[in-house]
Amino acid sequence: MSTNLEIIRLDKWLWTARFFKTRKLAAEAISGGKVHINKQRTKPGKEVKAGALLSINKDGLNWEINIIGFSNQRRPAKEAVLLFEETAESFTKRQQQLVIQREQRELLPFTGHDLKPNKKDRRLIHRFKQE
Repeated sequence: MSTNLEIIRLDKWLWTARFFKTRKLAAEAISGGKVHINKQRTKPGKEVKAGALLSINKDGLNWEINIIGFSNQRRPAKEAVLLFEETAESFTKRQQQLVIQREQRELLPFTGHDLKPNKKDRRLIHRFKQE
């Protein structure tokens, strides 16, 4: 999978490895402190090399990965998986986090109607506020 690249910008690598949908989202996550290289906070333009340890926090899930390859272009997900190697500890922790999230979703079912009042509810709210 590795082309003739040896160094690439961090935001571009995160985009090609399909952790983020756009480079802008990747850059915002890096600037926001959600991505660290070798346990150090970094900038989007930081150049990364093979063997660097990345810790990524996205949507409440954490990844600890080692960079093993590079690509100029965003490739299919099957090829993007070949660009990094996740640590065994990270994988087990992430699976536990997913199980906990699923259990919480089952206990508290979400419906869109719970958040936004309908016309009747709004009228009741207005009457209550006027009294």
